Amino acid sequence: VTALSPGCAEGSSPEEEYKVSCLLLVFVAVSLPLLAADPASAYSPELDGYTNNLHCLAKAIVQLSAALFTLHSKNIETHLKEFLVVRGLAL
Repeated sequence: VTALSPGCAEGSSPEEEYKVSCLLLVFVAVSLPLLAADPASAYSPELDGYTNNLHCLAKAIVQLSAALFTLHSKNIETHLKEFLVVRGLAL
C-alpha cells in the first residue's frame, strides 16, 4: 500500500489519483475478454491451473481494489460492484 500512496506521483492531486484508480479498474474490466481469449488461458489439468495464472486474477483485483480505495478512503465494496457492472457491459 505504501508504494501506491498518493505521495508517489509528484504534482498529482488526490482527485487525479482517485480518477486514475477508477480508470485502472475500468481497464481491467474491459480487458478480461481479451485475456480470456488467450490460448494460455485454457485450464491445464497437469498444472491444476492456468499457464498464465488466470486463476489468481480475481484475488489480485480484490487486493488491488482494497489497496487503492483504502488510500482514497472510499468504499471498496461499492467500487467492486461498479467493476462488475462495467464488466457486464463490456461483454
